[in-house]
Amino acid sequence: MTPAELAARLRLIVITDRDSAAPRSIFDVVEEALEAGAPAIQLRDKEASALELYEAGKALLPLIRKAGALLFVNDRVDVALALGADGVHVGPNDLPVKTLRAAVPGDFLIGASADDPSEAQTLVADGASYIGCGTVYATTTKTDAGEVLGLEGLLRVVRAVAVPVLGIGGITPERAARVAETGATGVAVVEAVMGAPDVSQAVSALLAPWPRNA
Repeated sequence: MTPAELAARLRLIVITDRDSAAPRSIFDVVEEALEAGAPAIQLRDKEASALELYEAGKALLPLIRKAGALLFVNDRVDVALALGADGVHVGPNDLPVKTLRAAVPGDFLIGASADDPSEAQTLVADGASYIGCGTVYATTTKTDAGEVLGLEGLLRVVRAVAVPVLGIGGITPERAARVAETGATGVAVVEAVMGAPDVSQAVSALLAPWPRNA
């Protein structure tokens, strides 16, 4: 996958969340999001066992593959590899990116969280495929999201690395255009899609600042 192809497929990562999706299932919401053009899904469930996460991923995978989208698994590289997922997203308390890069196939994508330019540069040097940067706006979805960086903090990380950078945290369809102005490749969202009354409309609005052929 070329850098341009990867960037196009990272314009939006929809992160699953059962509570936000309720009373719908995450499968129903993901299916709607994919039909609306969501190019990537991240399977995230901090309370699920490895087996439960694997079973959820196995159920989602046919939908994701049919849509030509990417599947990432949050934290659990073992589950991601067992599923044949496209990649994993890890945070500072997970296995180090350098360790993961040495253990996975060369085309396996590794996303990593960073809110500091020098930290992002280190992660990229260690093999990160993209950086998730936040919290850009205040959010209640992640209780451990850390301090709010704002658009200026995101801009500093975007300028520090050559790989795609995604804005994370408090991103809404109304805020997506401002995130795009920083030069970020795209956004990763939970509530903005999982909790949206109209999933298709939300996905379209989140994608709008990043045209497919940009």
